[in-house]
Amino acid sequence: MAKKGRKKKADVVRELWKKTNTFHRRKWYNDSQQAVDFYLNDQLTQDEVDSLQESGMPDFIINRITPAIDIMKYFVTANNPRWQAIGVEGSDSDVAHIHGAISEYCWHLSGGKSLFGQVVHDALTKGIGYFAITVDTDADRGKGEVMFSTVDPYDVYVDPTSRDLFFSDANYMIIQKNMSREALKKLMPQYKAKISKCTGTPESKQTSNRDKNASYSIQHADIDFADTFKPDDAEKDDIIDFYECYERLKVPFVNAIIETPPSPSQMKKIEEEIQREQERMQAELQVSLKEQSLEIQQAVQSGDMIQERADLEMQKAQEEAQMKLQEMANSMEARLIEAKTSTETIIMEKTVFDKLLEEEAYAARVQDFVIFNQQRIMLTCCAGDTFLYEQRLSIDHFPIVPICYTHTGTPYPMSAVTPMIGKQREINKSHQVMLHNANLASNLRFLYTEGAIDEEEWEQYSSAPGALLKYRQGFDAPSAVQPIPINNAFYTITHQGKEDIEYISGVASQMQGVGEPQHETYRGMLALDEYGTRRIRQWTNNVVEPALEQLGKVFLQVAQVVYNANKVFRIVQPEAGQSQSEVESVEINIPVYNDYGEVIKRWNDYASAKFDVRVVAGSTQPINRWALMDEYFKWFEAGLIDDIAMLGETDIRNKKQIMARKSLYAQLQSTIEELNSAVEDQQGTIQTLQRQVVQAGIKDKIKDADVKIQKATTETTSQQKLIQNIMRSDLATAKKEQVAKEGRKK
Repeated sequence: MAKKGRKKKADVVRELWKKTNTFHRRKWYNDSQQAVDFYLNDQLTQDEVDSLQESGMPDFIINRITPAIDIMKYFVTANNPRWQAIGVEGSDSDVAHIHGAISEYCWHLSGGKSLFGQVVHDALTKGIGYFAITVDTDADRGKGEVMFSTVDPYDVYVDPTSRDLFFSDANYMIIQKNMSREALKKLMPQYKAKISKCTGTPESKQTSNRDKNASYSIQHADIDFADTFKPDDAEKDDIIDFYECYERLKVPFVNAIIETPPSPSQMKKIEEEIQREQERMQAELQVSLKEQSLEIQQAVQSGDMIQERADLEMQKAQEEAQMKLQEMANSMEARLIEAKTSTETIIMEKTVFDKLLEEEAYAARVQDFVIFNQQRIMLTCCAGDTFLYEQRLSIDHFPIVPICYTHTGTPYPMSAVTPMIGKQREINKSHQVMLHNANLASNLRFLYTEGAIDEEEWEQYSSAPGALLKYRQGFDAPSAVQPIPINNAFYTITHQGKEDIEYISGVASQMQGVGEPQHETYRGMLALDEYGTRRIRQWTNNVVEPALEQLGKVFLQVAQVVYNANKVFRIVQPEAGQSQSEVESVEINIPVYNDYGEVIKRWNDYASAKFDVRVVAGSTQPINRWALMDEYFKWFEAGLIDDIAMLGETDIRNKKQIMARKSLYAQLQSTIEELNSAVEDQQGTIQTLQRQVVQAGIKDKIKDADVKIQKATTETTSQQKLIQNIMRSDLATAKKEQVAKEGRKK
C-alpha cells in the first residue's frame, strides 16, 4: 500500500504540472523568449533574413536594447543588499544586530553578488527572476549552511490563480527540470536506488523562433539532451523529468500551559538543600538560646533580674525559637510546592499534543490550551514516475522569492525588453532602407537594348572609376536608372526611435557617457543622477527592495532552524581599494551553565529570538563617488567634519594606516598642547609665588618696623607712667608734710 501511495503521489505531481503548463504559460514563455532573443542580438527570424537577402537589402541590425538593459542592471545591482533586524524585546535587540552579520556571511558564501545580477537580468529580459533559499547540509563539516541560489524562470510553474506580487497567495509552485539520471544521483545520493529504477518521460520545452544555426547565441534550450553521456563509461544516459512541488497548507498548533514538576534529581537536590538549611537554622537557634540563658543567669546573679522574670524570659525565647523553626519549615514547604507546581507555555503541533493527552499523568498537568493554525510549506520531490521524498519545511513562505519587472496581476509578468521590441524593429528597418538606398546610388543600374553591350564587361567595369564602356553601333546608348531620393523622414524616424528606446527604458545617453559633452559641476552631476534614474529607482523602491525584504524574512526563518547550535561566524570585510582586510567574529547560541554543570540558557540565542527584518533602503543603488567626495570636501572646508571623517570616505590606499597616523599625530598634538598649557600654568604659578614672596618680605619689614615702633612706644609709655607714679608719690608726700606742718603750727 505504501508503494502504491507513493506512486500515486508522483502521478499527482506530474499531472498538476501538466495542468499548470497552460496556454497562457506557453504564450508567456514565447513572448519572454522573444525578448531574450532581442537582448542577445537575435532580432530577425530566418524568414525575415531570407526575404531581405532576396530583395538585395542588408540584414544587419543596430542593437539599442542590450546597452539599455545593461545600464538598468548596473543601477539596480551596483552594491550588495543589506538587511537590518529590529528586535521585538530588549533581549532580542541584543541578538538582532548579529542577524545582519549572519546574512552578510551567507550572502558572500553563496556568491550573492553574481546571483543578484543574474536575478535582475532575468527580471529585465525574461520578465521575472527567482531567488531561492536552500540548505547545504554537508557544509561546515555536516553542521549545514544556509545558501542563496537562483532558479531559471522557465523552470518555475506557479499556480495560475495567484495575484500577489510575491506569489504568497499561490497554492503551489513547481520547479520542473529535465536532468540526466547520473546528475540526479549525484544531486541526491541518498535516493540513488530509487533514481536507478525510475522511468522518465521528459517534456520538450518551447524554443525561440530564431535559426539556431545562424544565431549569435547558444541558449540552454538549444542543447540536445539526447546527446548526454555517462562520465564513467561514455554510454548514453537517460533524461529524467525532475519535479519539486511546494504546497501551502495549514497546520494546527496548540499553545498549552503545562505544569512542569522538577526532575527526581532536582527534587532530591532541593530536599537536601532544605534539610541543610533546617539543620543550620536549628543549630543557630540553639546557640542563641544558650547565649540568652547565660545573659539571664548573669543578670540574676548580679541582682538585676529576679528569678521569676528570668524564667519568664527563657520561656518567651523558647517560644520564639519554636515559631522561627515553624516559619522556616512553612517557607521551605512553600518553596517545595512552588518548585512542584511551576508552569511553562509550550507550543507544539496538535497531533503531538493529542498523543500526549492520551497519558493521564500528562493530561493532569495541562492547565489550559488554545488551538490555532499556522501556514507551512510542504515539499514533494519526484523523479519521473517515482516518488522520492516529502518534507514539511519550518517556514510559512515559499523559499522561492520572485522579482518581477512589470507585474500584471498574474504569474506571467512583462519584461523591460518587450516595450522596446517595436522601436528596435523600426530602427533596424530604417537603417536597412537607408543603406539599401545608398547602395543603389553608388551602384547604378542601366537600361539597355538586348545585344547593345557586352554584359560581362559592363558588370565588371560599370562601377569602376574612369572606366570606358562601349556599346554596339545601331543600338541606343544605355541609360542609368537613378534611385528615388530617400525621404528625410527616415532620418527622423531613426533618431526618434533611439530617443524612444531611451525614454521607454528610462536610460538616457548621458547615463552611458555618450551624451553631448557638458561642463557640469558635481552638484549638477548629482542632480543628473537624481532626475535621470527616477524610472529605475521607482522599480527598485517598489519591487526590488520589497522582494529583497521578503527574501530576508525567508532567510531568517530558515537560518533560525539551521543555526540552532553554538557556532562562530568569521566575516571578512576588505577595505575599499585595498588588499588588506579585517576579520570580524560573531558567536551565537553560547551555552550558560549553572553550578551543577547543566545548561540553563544560551547567550545570543539566535534560534529563539524574535525580530523583524528590513532591507536598508537604497543599499543596492550606485553612488556618484566624485560628487559625494566634493560634498564631503565642502563640509570639511566649512568645518562641519574633521579630516579623519573626510579621509574615511575616500578611496586612498592604506587610508586606515593614514587615519591611524593622523590620529597619533592628533594625540601627540593634544599632548603637546596639554604640556604647553601645564608649562604656562607653572610659569604663572612661579610668577605669582615670586610676587607673594616679595610681598611677604615687605610685610615682614613692615611688621618689624611696627614691632620696633610699638616697643619704643611701650617703653616711652612705661617711662611716662613711672614718672607719673613718682610725681604722684612726691605730691602725696608733699601734701602729707604740708598737713603736718600746719598741725604743728596750731
